[in-house]
Amino acid sequence: MAQQALPVREARLGKPLGTAGKEGAREALRWRGGRRGTGREVSGVALLLPGGGPTGVRRPSPVAALAVRPLAVRLAKAGRPEGLTAHVVRYRCSGWNGAAAHPARDADWALEEVVRRYGDVPVCLVGTGMGARAALHAAGHPAVNSVLAIAPWLPDPHRDSAQPDPVKQLIGRQVLLIHGTNDERTDPDLSYRYAERAKKVNRDICRFEVHSDGHSLHQHRAEVLALAADFMLGSLFARDYARPVRDALAAPPPLGLRMPLAAGFGASLRH
Repeated sequence: MAQQALPVREARLGKPLGTAGKEGAREALRWRGGRRGTGREVSGVALLLPGGGPTGVRRPSPVAALAVRPLAVRLAKAGRPEGLTAHVVRYRCSGWNGAAAHPARDADWALEEVVRRYGDVPVCLVGTGMGARAALHAAGHPAVNSVLAIAPWLPDPHRDSAQPDPVKQLIGRQVLLIHGTNDERTDPDLSYRYAERAKKVNRDICRFEVHSDGHSLHQHRAEVLALAADFMLGSLFARDYARPVRDALAAPPPLGLRMPLAAGFGASLRH
């Protein structure tokens, strides 16, 4: 597919989450002025990449960014004692747009901006849908420590006459994929096949299946949020993973790539 022309725009980072109250507002103002703040030291960043569509060069609706905000808030709260801050990326356009892969390029820009603002801190890329695909693509950036891909939208090489998405950029990263088995918008089988290929080049990959849940994972939202927080804290700050995550990372395919997310995950993580 030919690369689509894109109106001259810039991707944006949403306001930082993770520093509370007026201090956080002052920090945001300093960053917009091009200077680092002097408040709480940032020791890790969660970069949230929202979903989108296959095509579209218009500015995305604010709804996409709002949809990932609860996850961003949950991660920021969980990581605040460790010095985590979280940002939601605002894309230049709403679609992936074939070989142009605009959200992946925006993710690369956002990673450079994180380095400019915070220096040498580890980053966890957290994406949903199209944003999960962007996160996986951008994982090769030196700042990336880990990738959390939720209900990733991935191409079907047999149907779309496209090359499979690359996996070598995941080497050296901690990677977790989460997918609902009843997802009718993004095919869970494609995320399994992607994880299977990735596991051959990087052992630190696992995948959880949320049985009977759909694309938005509403039925098991609490468990998904708890799993996301546990993975982020373990990958960015070297905390022990919950036992199901440890087991999934250690298990060979297909077990470690079809790990069921148990009801109540998060209620008692450290058993």
